[in-house]
Amino acid sequence: MDRFENMSAFVRVVEAGSISGAADRMDVAKSVVSRRLKELEEHLGVELFHRTTRQMNLTDSGRAFYQQSVRILADILEAEHATSQFHGALKGSLKVAVPLSFGLMHLGPAISAFLQTHPGIGFDLDFNDRQVDILAEGFDLAIRIASLPDSSLIARRLAPIQAVMCASPAYLERNGTPQSPGELTKHQCLVYNLISNSENWNLHDTEGQLIKTKITPYLKASNGEFLRDAAVDGLGIVLMPTFIVYKAIESGALIPLLTEYQFSQLAAYAIYPQTRHLSQRVRAFVDFLVNRFEGLPYWDLCLQDDKHALKSADSIMLQDNSDQFNYTNSEES
Repeated sequence: MDRFENMSAFVRVVEAGSISGAADRMDVAKSVVSRRLKELEEHLGVELFHRTTRQMNLTDSGRAFYQQSVRILADILEAEHATSQFHGALKGSLKVAVPLSFGLMHLGPAISAFLQTHPGIGFDLDFNDRQVDILAEGFDLAIRIASLPDSSLIARRLAPIQAVMCASPAYLERNGTPQSPGELTKHQCLVYNLISNSENWNLHDTEGQLIKTKITPYLKASNGEFLRDAAVDGLGIVLMPTFIVYKAIESGALIPLLTEYQFSQLAAYAIYPQTRHLSQRVRAFVDFLVNRFEGLPYWDLCLQDDKHALKSADSIMLQDNSDQFNYTNSEES
């Protein structure tokens, strides 16, 4: 049994949707493809497809094996190119999970720049704020905004993420400017509802003491850009990462509030499985992101006139000097 040929045949059947379609693409007889699938299933001891007279659907085992097979075949292709006349050129695909707002606003331009250098790479991007299961769903890596504890996944820090509380000039003119966290109870608050305990905004005072502030959400949403726009329209006070609101602050559409206080310190990470072999595609892309976002993020320059805000950003950058560490479940922004 040739495992490579059988695995390749299996992937072709999945992509073509049928044995006959795969046989046409491979320019072999249907019986050859059927035999390879049978050998593969017998070797694995599982059924890879639910078969009917009209269609073939992947079983759960088949779906998981397909995701792994695609990655393995891409790694083989990459190894061949690395030792061929195309030495040095990266080939293959990257399946990456990225948070919606950060992905659209900041990773999109980064990926475009990466592809200028590595045109042989293909991307399969999942823009979603949910926390994916990297291994089970077949992702090569995920970009997450979080505070990370330890685990069996590897995380490389890309950039510090700090939050800022802000509101529009029109809203502050109508409702006044809060001078302390306690005054937030009197204000309309716009809340991101995909984090746990979203009705409490936790701050630290100048002495590092935690202040838990209970708020009453006026508007809740699962998208930061929507909440930013609602704040610009004067609907209330929003607590958002600077990477979402920095342009509105630069233009004066939003005014930072309570900047003498600090908020929970997070960071953007590239997270990938701890495997025996990390493909050059993944390594090159992660290295590229680390270099691109090195230093004070451009989205924090909107607070450069606020000394405390800059101090907060610096403290985040110095919070963890390690370049990579283990990761597990986390609360994400």
